[in-house]
Amino acid sequence: MYRINKEFHFSASHQLTHLPEDHQCARMHGHNYVVVVELAQRELNADGFVRDYHELKPLKTYIDDEFDHRHLNNVLNVVSTAENLARHFFDWCAARWPETAAVKVSETPKTWAEYRPRPLEYPKYLAPRYRAKAR
Repeated sequence: MYRINKEFHFSASHQLTHLPEDHQCARMHGHNYVVVVELAQRELNADGFVRDYHELKPLKTYIDDEFDHRHLNNVLNVVSTAENLARHFFDWCAARWPETAAVKVSETPKTWAEYRPRPLEYPKYLAPRYRAKAR
């Protein structure tokens, strides 16, 4: 399986109003978001690519036009968590590029959420001693 990733950035504010008043995310705050889209194919195309990175420019345009320096509560129809953003961007990408495998969204350098609808394929060479045992 061949996999490629491309990273995009935007800054936005949001507020998780459903959380208790004393929760830090209940207050309006902002992040410098990182979005990573992963595309995967079993075979490369005639040019030797999963997909030419240049073809992913519409995602940059979409992020810049609709999300950058916006209040996400006014942009999304769901609660503006990193998990929901990952799903939103996955659906947007998969509608354009069927080889979309996953999208990760990071709010901070130490946290991220990932949406990957298909189970991970583990390499055949993974030794049995490393596989999880059924309980």
